[in-house]
Amino acid sequence: MDVDAFIAVHRSDWQRLDDLVRRRRLDGAEADELLVLYQRVSTHLSIIRSVDPESALSGALSTRLSRARTRFTGARSHFMEDVAQFFVFSLPAAFYRVRWLTVVIGAVFLGVAALYGFWVAATPGVIGALGTDEALRRYVEEDFIDYYSENPAASFAGLVWTNNAWIALQAVAFGVTGIWPAVILYQNAQGVGMAAGTMAAYDRLDVFFLYILPHGFMELTAIFIATAAGLRIFWAWVAPGRRLRSVALAEEGRSLITVALGLVLVLLVSGLVEGFVTPSGLPPWLRLTIGLLVLAGYWAYTLVLGRRAVTAGHRGDLGVVDRGDAVITA
Repeated sequence: MDVDAFIAVHRSDWQRLDDLVRRRRLDGAEADELLVLYQRVSTHLSIIRSVDPESALSGALSTRLSRARTRFTGARSHFMEDVAQFFVFSLPAAFYRVRWLTVVIGAVFLGVAALYGFWVAATPGVIGALGTDEALRRYVEEDFIDYYSENPAASFAGLVWTNNAWIALQAVAFGVTGIWPAVILYQNAQGVGMAAGTMAAYDRLDVFFLYILPHGFMELTAIFIATAAGLRIFWAWVAPGRRLRSVALAEEGRSLITVALGLVLVLLVSGLVEGFVTPSGLPPWLRLTIGLLVLAGYWAYTLVLGRRAVTAGHRGDLGVVDRGDAVITA
């Protein structure tokens, strides 16, 4: 097909559609004309996509139709319906799709952290290289615990929430590099392992776990989830299968950025636990139980609702209309 000739023949229809979309008010005849032109341009888009789906013209027509659809349909759906769709289908489906990779990444993280912890605690000279005995004792006996209570609980919870959410967003958004999520995972495993090794060297490992686990159960799991999502996006780029590489990357990117949005809320919960439960005077068993209940709640949500959503065909992606795979023709 001669694309230039196609553009020359149909340009007037596209321009007229744009003109009607820009008008603040339409009379009855103009509204009918808008609908007719929308259907006509939808056909043009289908023709172009059959020839060159990744062309600039295809994208331009898709954008033009999106504006027109908004003009004559108004809001696509009720806000609360969109919220329900996100939390009942899109988010659990996205979490469910990375569940096994999340578990594998968690196991790798714990293995790296354990190796670092053992190295610090058991290798002569390592503790001495980390600081003076006085400084390290102050860390294990005061600073480690005081970190969780030196600021008001609400502000501390907000601080750790925004910091951890930013880390999770980076892991997903930069996942296409294949490097950034792994770097984030390694740095966190190293930090946790060396802190545990230092505490163990001074017989304070029980204190370490008491202050790490209540919020760490969910906080660390969130990092594993974000890393898994980022690496899935990277793998879609490396091995797209039968799909075009650009299509595979777009599909996985749209689906798994849902994970980043969901983790903002998950990390809010873990931030509240870190701010209000971890440093509290509650019995140790209760603090640990609260952390485990939060983690259990996440996995129940993922495995129960996620399984149902995936079985029903959801992947966490946008709807076919929103992502441009289909257009309204009537």
